[in-house]
Amino acid sequence: MVQEQIVARGITDARVIAVLRKVPRHLFVDPGIINRAYNDSALPIGERQTLSQPYMAARMTEALCLTGQERVLEVGTGSGYQTALLAELCFNVFSVEKLRVLSRKARTLLDRLDYQNIALHVGDGTIGWSEHAPYDAILVAAGAPSAPTPLLAQLALGGRLVIPVGEEQTQTLLRITRTAEGLKKEQLGECKFVKLLGKFGWRD
Repeated sequence: MVQEQIVARGITDARVIAVLRKVPRHLFVDPGIINRAYNDSALPIGERQTLSQPYMAARMTEALCLTGQERVLEVGTGSGYQTALLAELCFNVFSVEKLRVLSRKARTLLDRLDYQNIALHVGDGTIGWSEHAPYDAILVAAGAPSAPTPLLAQLALGGRLVIPVGEEQTQTLLRITRTAEGLKKEQLGECKFVKLLGKFGWRD
């Protein structure tokens, strides 16, 4: 998976590549589709949510430019796979999931894998988790019509927000960096994610 789907498509961050080799992706999918865990595709995880394709998880993670000391906010815990990738690469992960059943399932698995630097919260991810702000990096694992204002407000100076923004069916992956002069936006390519539901995202 890593060589054919990740390295061959231009992912070069050695730490990201190493973590993709380390984290057991098959544990984060339902047993019935475990044979598809390393396929080049997104996979259903229940509750109409998906586990991102390996390349997209790598692309978003690399775009955060993590060095190991960051406080990271993740919006959309899902299965916990992306959460685990982040936990391997930063100091602390604060992850918000709208659906309690997914958050509980992820917590059980992440505890079993002995991650000590992850805090999970059930709530509206579009409003972030202000108690632990500001964040050095924020990753949003769902598509939004625009970057939620509360998430931008919770970015530290120099902090990076990586988020899919656009229509319901297709989005553009953006990296928004807070600088002393304001917010710098970069387009990182097209993508397709489930909808980010919440007060500052798509409405239910």
